[in-house]
Amino acid sequence: MIKLQHNRDQVSSTQDPQSDLLHFLREQCSDASVRFGCGSGHCGACTVLIDGQAQNACTTPVWAGEGKHIQTAKGLPEDEVGRIVLAAFVEEQAAQCAYCISGILVRITGLLKNQPNASVAEIKDSLSRHLCRCGAHARIMRAVLLAQKNIQHVTTLP
Repeated sequence: MIKLQHNRDQVSSTQDPQSDLLHFLREQCSDASVRFGCGSGHCGACTVLIDGQAQNACTTPVWAGEGKHIQTAKGLPEDEVGRIVLAAFVEEQAAQCAYCISGILVRITGLLKNQPNASVAEIKDSLSRHLCRCGAHARIMRAVLLAQKNIQHVTTLP
């Protein structure tokens, strides 16, 4: 039996612990915000936070989530930093087709939680793990910098 926290929900499942976390989240948790892109960990569309660290769900076995908090794009509105990141992406119109954006939003939320003062180079390095074919890179970067600025004005963050 696998037990983990998916966003705010406690989840238990008898799914094969060797199966990938992406399919577990999509099928067992009905979370379509975790996207299947490449299936090999190269595109970042399936990025989730496992105890605050960005991971590709397509290459992570379900057992790696045992007893941990898994945060997905679906849970970002429930998270203070996630809400700020979402608002900045909307304000900057940083998503076109939006297929890859779930993973980008999750990774940036994790980055700004762990490193609220991340440098531009660190932000670019973080984003380099994501493929976006729409050409929205400049808007995505503007959105990240806006979110970072807005997070620095929030005093209630831990």
